[in-house]
Amino acid sequence: MALGGGTFLVQNKVLPGAYINFISVAQASATLSDRGIVTIPLAMNWGPEGKIFTVEQADFIKNSQKIFGYAYTADELKPMREIFLHAKTVHFFRLGTSGVKAANTYATAKYPGTRGNDLRTVITANENTTEQKPLFDVATFLGTVQVDLQEGVAAITDLKANAYVDWKSSGTLSLTASLPLTGGTNGTVADSDYQTYLDQAEAYTFNAMGCTESKATITALFAAFAKRMRDDVGKKFQVVLFQKLADYEGVVSVKNGLTSDKTSTALIPWVTGVIGGTAVNKSATNMTYDGEYDVDTDFTQTQLENGIKEGSFMFHRVDEAVCVLTDINSFISITDEKSSDFSSNQTIRVLDQIANDIAVLFGKKYLGKVPNDAAGRISLWNDIVKHHTELQDIRAIENFSGENVTVEKGDTKKSVVVTDYVTPVNAMEQLYMTVYVQ
Repeated sequence: MALGGGTFLVQNKVLPGAYINFISVAQASATLSDRGIVTIPLAMNWGPEGKIFTVEQADFIKNSQKIFGYAYTADELKPMREIFLHAKTVHFFRLGTSGVKAANTYATAKYPGTRGNDLRTVITANENTTEQKPLFDVATFLGTVQVDLQEGVAAITDLKANAYVDWKSSGTLSLTASLPLTGGTNGTVADSDYQTYLDQAEAYTFNAMGCTESKATITALFAAFAKRMRDDVGKKFQVVLFQKLADYEGVVSVKNGLTSDKTSTALIPWVTGVIGGTAVNKSATNMTYDGEYDVDTDFTQTQLENGIKEGSFMFHRVDEAVCVLTDINSFISITDEKSSDFSSNQTIRVLDQIANDIAVLFGKKYLGKVPNDAAGRISLWNDIVKHHTELQDIRAIENFSGENVTVEKGDTKKSVVVTDYVTPVNAMEQLYMTVYVQ
């Protein structure tokens, strides 16, 4: 006869036996999340239309031609290179719809766009071909670079799609020196594309969002989106826009254009990468611009001061280098509840880190899982204190102790109320020094 055994919830078993529970020792999961995740919509000549696709920095360096249709060093990829200087992961969105795929007798480009017109197919006789059984080597070229070769192919149906073309399902292969794909066009960028992008972006997590469109209606749309997501949804990120003085900590307003075009928005990708990629315990103040553009820094000292007062993110020249003047956002309306600290992007990075990390912690570890009793609230308190201690260890906040956090039962049995006092650290920006000469 079998003895009792298994696991137990309460000690109410009848049969003799061993009832054993195996439980992982509780581990605090209140770790700091990584930064460096950004998103941006851009017009492109190659790539999927109308949907967000994610690219890692290493993939961009290795596979830029497959992803964007151009070699890493191509001028067409300058915005991508700019954003990846300081971002690790980018959620791209290709603007424009109703683009046309280039095609020829045998193949159709993988994506719509003008880059497809640089594709061509070359069909030569395979070394094992015979009159009775002709075999072909089918190569795909992008410009002058061979990007695919399939050898010993007897029929078009034997061809396998590659990263650049899809082969047609019918037709007869024949020797072809070079047959270009033609008819590829880019889709027209409409204002509605930006709304489509924002709708999709809600499902993603990121630290910063950029928009290179300077039209007032579009920048207002992005500013409103950021405010709604930050204040109503609780998703904390900053949006980088061109000369959009929104008076809001979630909007970074870039003032500088280029020497060749003072109204150019070309610096938006670089700033987006910096805003999203700067560590929580760092500031972008005085950071050297390491991109490829010639930045317009034709500002007087008074104009630089006024730029700071109006909430502009600006570049200025320091000897031969172009540097960030000060790491600020567009918030300027100081109140008792919102001090001037909220205009500092370093402060916002700390506050956003806390908000995002604690929201993830609560959602994954506590929501619907941990009872709202004294022990459960102590566990939540421990995790928050551990998280903040890590922030203090890396000098992102200061003067923190467990006494700064209280976790109490809310008005209902299901709610908890957290009161949290933090003091973000900012980098030194002004030196006031008095030297006495004896």
